[in-house]
Amino acid sequence: MGGHGPASDWGDDKASDYKSSLGIKMFVFYCFFYVVYVIINVFSPKTMGVEVFAGLNLAVVYGFGLIILAAIMGIIYNSMCTSAEDTLNAPTEEG
Repeated sequence: MGGHGPASDWGDDKASDYKSSLGIKMFVFYCFFYVVYVIINVFSPKTMGVEVFAGLNLAVVYGFGLIILAAIMGIIYNSMCTSAEDTLNAPTEEG
């Protein structure tokens, strides 16, 4: 029965602290906007029914905004982490 070979040795990731810190900061940033969305829904649900753009109500626009924000933040996170990995995990002259 065929299978894949042994896992490759990736070594120590010197960028892991940076990536963890960045991930936590971005999570807190996103949570702020999500908590505001929930608070509006809890304390003023009629506000979510207000038309704000092209016949769409605030709930729909805000919801799509949260989805788009998450996608953009994912792209930014990937870009910043890739850059940090390339810089911090670059091979040294010592080997």
